[in-house]
Amino acid sequence: MRAIRCDRFGGPEVLSLTDVPDPEPGPGQLLVDVSAAGVNYADTYRTLGTYSGGQTLPFIPGTEVVGRTTGGRRVAALTFAGGGYAERAVVSTVDAVDVPDAVADGAALALLVQGLTAWHLLHGSAALRPGETVVVNAAAGGVGTLAVQLARHLGAGRIIAAASSPAKRDLAVSLGADTAVDSDPGGYPARVLAANGGAPVDVVLESTGGPAFTAALEVLAPLGRLVTYGDSSRLGRPPVDPSLLADRSVAVAGFWLRPVLTRPDAFAGPLGQLLGLTASGVLRPQVGPAYPLQDARRAHEDLLARRTTGKLVLTVDRPAHSFTPRDRSC
Repeated sequence: MRAIRCDRFGGPEVLSLTDVPDPEPGPGQLLVDVSAAGVNYADTYRTLGTYSGGQTLPFIPGTEVVGRTTGGRRVAALTFAGGGYAERAVVSTVDAVDVPDAVADGAALALLVQGLTAWHLLHGSAALRPGETVVVNAAAGGVGTLAVQLARHLGAGRIIAAASSPAKRDLAVSLGADTAVDSDPGGYPARVLAANGGAPVDVVLESTGGPAFTAALEVLAPLGRLVTYGDSSRLGRPPVDPSLLADRSVAVAGFWLRPVLTRPDAFAGPLGQLLGLTASGVLRPQVGPAYPLQDARRAHEDLLARRTTGKLVLTVDRPAHSFTPRDRSC
């Protein structure tokens, strides 16, 4: 089969299309003919070799797939071991959930890592209560667009979106945010407070890191919660003095989806709810550009350059002619 493989660590240039043996499912596993694979920001850390938990070369990136099992089921599945950027993938039976016909491939992929992240951020780490004010940073991103919609569904009193451009802010408002502000850390606290009538906020969802993290901490009300779940700026997350948190009675929580999914109730149930909300039109996952499998390098380049909005997808076609690595590469 064709697959994208990394034989060395580095940037998008290390992604190359090659021919590899078909994977063989073992006990408790399913073989999936992949129709589409999701592209995540975390995939760029894996190719760099800096992802938490490490990565062994060579490997096939990709942790999200949609496709058909050999039994004909249409499923969305996570494969944290990788292998998604390929024509076929092996997934654990417990990590595969049936996809309703009304949910397109790209939308289903958006609900796996990003949708589950947004769900657990709001239900778990942030413990959002009806009537509370929530700020969603990076509100036009994969997690952000879903977090805005879920916060509205959960009864948030006011949703303030933060994004880097007018077009991204307009998108967040169209998805349910009450207002939107520029996410640049310079002047961010003043803009957020003004957007909330001068009052501090209850919850901030923050994934940028660096100065954006520090600025977000300033806008919390007493008993407010900041949940940090990423470092897209690659500037790190500044240390926090617990005494300063105590002085204002605020909390900072960290979130990473992977350990959360070790809980038996954390995957299939929430994902089923997300798929149902999408099928009924309550949620509108934002699907960005779709790239052919062989253009994985370009997908990573566009993602890192912030040229995209919504879920990035690699589509898998199966040409009738045979493939050799020298014929096509990325």
